[in-house]
Amino acid sequence: MTNPPPPHPCSQPWSRRHFLLSATALAALPAASRLAAAAPHSTPASFAFVGTYNDAPGAGGNGEGIYLFRVNPITGQLTQRTLVAATPNPSWIVLHPSRRFLYAVNEVANFQGGKGSVSAFALDPTSDPATARLTPLNTVSSQGAGPAFLSLDAAGRFAFVANYGGGSIAVLPILPDGRLVPAVDVHRDLGSIGSTRATSAPPGSFAISGHDAPHAHMIAPDPQGHFVLATDLGQDRIYTYRFDDATGRLTPPAAAPFVSLPAGDGPRHFAFHPNGRWLYSIQEEASTVVFFLYDSATGALAEQQTVSALPAGFAGTSFASEILISPDGRFLYAANRLHNSIAVFAIAATGRLTHLQQVPTLGDYPSQCRIAPDGRFLYACNRRSDSITTFRIHRTTGRLSFTGQYTAVGSPGSITFL
Repeated sequence: MTNPPPPHPCSQPWSRRHFLLSATALAALPAASRLAAAAPHSTPASFAFVGTYNDAPGAGGNGEGIYLFRVNPITGQLTQRTLVAATPNPSWIVLHPSRRFLYAVNEVANFQGGKGSVSAFALDPTSDPATARLTPLNTVSSQGAGPAFLSLDAAGRFAFVANYGGGSIAVLPILPDGRLVPAVDVHRDLGSIGSTRATSAPPGSFAISGHDAPHAHMIAPDPQGHFVLATDLGQDRIYTYRFDDATGRLTPPAAAPFVSLPAGDGPRHFAFHPNGRWLYSIQEEASTVVFFLYDSATGALAEQQTVSALPAGFAGTSFASEILISPDGRFLYAANRLHNSIAVFAIAATGRLTHLQQVPTLGDYPSQCRIAPDGRFLYACNRRSDSITTFRIHRTTGRLSFTGQYTAVGSPGSITFL
């Protein structure tokens, strides 16, 4: 076959970041999500941290670590870029609920004998954020290669990490001074690999990868803090674990330890609705969004609807990446790589989705997107074009409009707001 498509990042056990073809759900920071949902018109964030790829094995990276930007609350513009921490491949970053600490995965496979790591940093609350630096606290093993996602419990006492290359999840306690403790619980997904071709993929799709082994992709607590959910792209599963907030231990419920997606579709990220009863999952290789009813008493998921994140009539290859819900719970946003677009959906009173808009990201390969805490702007991290593009969110319609603002930053992986 002539001119085959480029290899996808999941074609090797921990290579999704190596080939620069590649990680938010609002559930990544549940406390912040609930705050935003309760007060959507609160004061906008004034600063943003951006994690970048700078040391992807076999592929390099154009970033240097973690950057700090000033955010204009009226226009959404990012300015005054400052490198505040040089650390290997901080591709996913989260802030502690206290806003005194920041945590970053180090998406590598050369830490302590073939594993990735998680790094902790301190923020000085008395300093001017515009001139702040992150003070390294410590770095611990993520208990698997290529960690791709990180989240915290609402109290900020535990960090949850998903290791894409290692096919594992781990729980890392957080000390009062912000330092991380080595994992107190590790779960490795074994066997049950899905199909190499996605059941629900568009016609002519060559989104064939990630089903050579288990690949944990996201882990985050539910809004009530009783369960922790985790996706495994290679197994086409979303796992549920009962969470012990005293010890950090995760226990699979006997009745329904996981829900399965269609073979080969590859669940990547999920987002909880602010009401805590609806969950939406985006499938990387099928480019679909699945709506589930969530039982907060048992952690069980019941599928209700499946829609495409791509426009009607699309044919060919695309890899879905991110899923977000507006703070007011009225709209859902789904990002696509290769097609380089964001699909906008209205969320009905029943939780079902209706497609509203398809907007180009005006950059290449949007690995992660994030909505500002006040719900006014959406930011797309275009990894392969070394830029973040800013979109205004219409308060009434949920539609996106490009602000005209491109922010140059090498290989952006994720953005979060201070």
